[in-house]
Amino acid sequence: MPNWTDTLAALGARFDADDASQADDFGRPLTAAELSAGFVAPVTDLGIIAVAGDEAASFLHKQLTNDVEHLGQGEARLAGFCTPKGRLQATFLVWRDAEAVYLQLPRAIQPPLQKRLSMFVLRAKAKLRDASFEAPFAAVLGLGGARAGSALERHVATLPDTVNGKTEGSFGTVIRLADAFGAPRWLWLASEEAASAALPLLADQLALGGNQAWLLAAIHAGVPQITAVTQEQFVPQMINLELLGGVNFKKGCYPGQEIVARSQYLGKLKRRTVLATVGHAGARAGDEAVSMSDPGQPCGMVVNAAPNGLGGADLLVEMKLAALGEDVRLGTAGGPQLRFEQMPYHLDALDI
Repeated sequence: MPNWTDTLAALGARFDADDASQADDFGRPLTAAELSAGFVAPVTDLGIIAVAGDEAASFLHKQLTNDVEHLGQGEARLAGFCTPKGRLQATFLVWRDAEAVYLQLPRAIQPPLQKRLSMFVLRAKAKLRDASFEAPFAAVLGLGGARAGSALERHVATLPDTVNGKTEGSFGTVIRLADAFGAPRWLWLASEEAASAALPLLADQLALGGNQAWLLAAIHAGVPQITAVTQEQFVPQMINLELLGGVNFKKGCYPGQEIVARSQYLGKLKRRTVLATVGHAGARAGDEAVSMSDPGQPCGMVVNAAPNGLGGADLLVEMKLAALGEDVRLGTAGGPQLRFEQMPYHLDALDI
C-alpha cells in the first residue's frame, strides 16, 4: 500500500519544497488567481472527532449551534461550540454516516476540545474518539477552482451537486463546500492508497498547494474557522456563522444559546467578518485592526489569515461595519493599511 507521507515527500521533491512531509506549500504559496483556475491541496492541519453510539446525534444536538439530530447522511453542516457566555470555542464541519457523527476542526485545538466535549457526555450513549488517522480519513485533499470538478470526477464515482452535499463510496467521502472564486470547493477524505494514486495525477492538471492554499480558498469563500488564538473571542454572528447556515435558532438549548439568541435580536454594536488584503505576509489570526479615526482602541480582530503569494496576506477580519469606510491598519496605527474586498455573500448589518 502506498505511504501517504512518502507520496507527499516525492511531490515535494518534484516541486522543490523544503519540507514536503508537512505539505505546507510545496515550495511557495499559491495566489488567488491560481486557486481560481484550479488547485489541489493535501490538508494536514485539520483533525476529526468521531462521536459514535445510539445517542451520538442527540448528544451533539444539545451541545452545538446547529441541528445534528436531523442531519442526513447525504449532507454536511457547519456548527459552533460555545461557552455558556455564547463565545465560540470551536467551529466544525459536521457530517455523519451509518457509524458515527464526525466533527472536523483544527488539529491544534482538537485534544482539549475533544476532552471538553467528553465531559458533557454523562449518561448519554455516546463515545468520542480521535478519527484523524483512521483508514477512511487518513488522507484529506482540498480542491477548488474552475478545473477542479472535472479533474476530481476522474477519481470518484459521484460528486455532490449542491453546497454542503456529501457523497461516499469505495473512493471515500466527498463534501462540497461553499464556493470560492465562483467555483465549488471539494473536500475529499480518502484512504492513503486512493489519495496516493490520485494526487500525482491531480497535480499534473491543477496547481499543487498545501494548507496555505486551502486556508486561502476558505478565506475567499468567507468561511471562518476558530483557532487557538481566537477561542472565546466571538459570538457566532460576529463571524457570520448564521449566514453560512451554522446556527439554527429553532433548535433546543445548547451552551450559550440564550446569549446567541439575544445577540441576534437585541444586540447593540454592528459587527461582522469581512474580507481584506494587506501588504504584510506575516499577518496572523488574533492580530488587531485599528481605525485611524479612533486609534486608541481596536475596531476588530483578524479571524483567519493566509499568505496570498503576492507578498501580502488575505484576511477575514471581524470588525465594526462602521469602520469599513475608514483608514484601517493592521496591529497599530503605524501598521500596514487594510484594503477591503467584496464578500461572496451579502452581509446584513446585524446589531451585536
